[in-house]
Amino acid sequence: MRSKLNRLISSIFSDDKNLKKSNFERFFVEVGFFSKEQKKSIEEKIGVKINNFAFFEQALTHRSYLQISEQKIYSNERLEFFGDSILGMIVAEYLFLEHDVLEGDLTKMRSSIVNKQSLAYCAEKLGLDKFILLSFSAQKALQNGSNSLLADCVEAIIGAIYLDSGLENARYFITKKFIPLLNDNEFEYEKNFKSKLLELIQSQGKEAPTYKVLSEEGPDHMKKFEVGVYSENDLIGSGIGKNKKSAEQKAAKSALKQLKI
Repeated sequence: MRSKLNRLISSIFSDDKNLKKSNFERFFVEVGFFSKEQKKSIEEKIGVKINNFAFFEQALTHRSYLQISEQKIYSNERLEFFGDSILGMIVAEYLFLEHDVLEGDLTKMRSSIVNKQSLAYCAEKLGLDKFILLSFSAQKALQNGSNSLLADCVEAIIGAIYLDSGLENARYFITKKFIPLLNDNEFEYEKNFKSKLLELIQSQGKEAPTYKVLSEEGPDHMKKFEVGVYSENDLIGSGIGKNKKSAEQKAAKSALKQLKI
């Protein structure tokens, strides 16, 4: 066990730069999944010039796509791990410099920013969800409101930006693109309207509200769902969203408004 650990440590801190370079190049080879127009669109959405698109191609490759691809490719899981650390550091730095509050408050503020809901919201608002390479089953999960899939993609994009053009551009994306989106008036995912509605309904001695898809329209990559929320068979609110989860939240919000909460 100790010898294996020593070999691992030696490989991490190896001075063989040529070996490191070859390993790096092996993991990041552009396959060519995206057109020139798509590349330009992605560059515009993140607001950062792209030098080597191989990083971003991998950042947009979900592990499910490996099962159907005929190419030798890697998923975005490693970049997600890397980007998660960069995101946490830059958000902590941003909050520390911008807000003169106690550590406990900084921790709460960071948690409200660095979470799956806010990351997924960012992916949708920037339109990055339209470029993720997925299997059919993963596409269904995305349509049903898989926040983790979208959140992982944004973290991987952050990792790709860092590798492609450095820390300053990663900081730019996070502080000028990502964080400002959370101040958007439409950002309501951090407010759990479903939980509030559940508490209200149960406080009245009624059974938990139920949600039902009323309609869905559009192609698979641009679906829109209308969901209704019912209390004891009465429709008390409805909402439309890009996935069932967001539509349910909007339906709950609508119900709370109807009940004047």
